[in-house]
Amino acid sequence: MPRDRLKKPSPWLDSVRPDITVVRLGHRQQRDKRITSHLGLTARAMGATHFVLCGDDDEKVLETMADVTETFGGNFTAEHHAKPLGFLRHFAKQGGQIVHLTMYGEDFESATSMIPTEVPIAVVVGGAKVPGEIYKLADYNIAVGHQPHSEVAALALFMSEIMGGVAGSEHFSGARLEVKPHPSGKVVIDHDDDSDASQ
Repeated sequence: MPRDRLKKPSPWLDSVRPDITVVRLGHRQQRDKRITSHLGLTARAMGATHFVLCGDDDEKVLETMADVTETFGGNFTAEHHAKPLGFLRHFAKQGGQIVHLTMYGEDFESATSMIPTEVPIAVVVGGAKVPGEIYKLADYNIAVGHQPHSEVAALALFMSEIMGGVAGSEHFSGARLEVKPHPSGKVVIDHDDDSDASQ
């Protein structure tokens, strides 16, 4: 029987679901809008509750995340914050844990199991230049492999590890559009439409 890799036993099923904020450092409006949007959408799809955009204030990126959440459901929110170090220091003072994703950190599969999930977690995803203080401020510097790779891939793999797989449909209440699994086609339910699902 093939192993279902997206349905690993969730570590939070018998306790508290992790409250995860993803913090994107060093966003550049002209160069990074696509990959930053993908980071936000990946964070949402994997079960994060909040996204903090640092660097350039990019309303289009924030609007993309708001529009997707309005259409596909859930309580995901996003905001711009001009001072990431200040945000993270405050986050830590409030009792949160900071996880920095970097290719120079500890192996994520072993380190992730050490992260407490009963407190809020800020997952920091770097940009072109990461301030050295981030490494010291982080409770965990974690590497998804030690080779150059995409920050979107690193975020997805880390989120899958700590959340036990992708977020289920119960995480996205209030959706206008709901995609139903299908082996050979597209099934989308429009909850604002009285007709049957479109295919």
